[in-house]
Amino acid sequence: MRLPGVGGVGQNSAPTDPAPYDAVTGFDGRKQRNALTAAERALRSLAGGDGSRARSTAAKAAALDQIGAYAGLEEAVAAAAAELDSGGSVPASAWDRIAAVLGPGPLGFLVAELRAE
Repeated sequence: MRLPGVGGVGQNSAPTDPAPYDAVTGFDGRKQRNALTAAERALRSLAGGDGSRARSTAAKAAALDQIGAYAGLEEAVAAAAAELDSGGSVPASAWDRIAAVLGPGPLGFLVAELRAE
């Protein structure tokens, strides 16, 4: 016996995925997850020396963010990217500012990891 949504082929084989959108609050879980992904890419782009990509992905994170988790990130990343554009590297003070904007959490740990490289 095959259970609906478990294995197999056909209409009943697709897993049921509850909608990540909350009609009451207007919160879209996928959109917020995409904001997190964009913020992470912005940080990795900075560490990789790509200021242009860091700026664009930080802007995307800000646009997708629904809860203010990345408020100030776009500005902090733009300031750090300006250092890259002038031929330098991301200074410790810029990483400090980014870490302060993000606060504690997974991206805060990523900042610590990237700045140590």
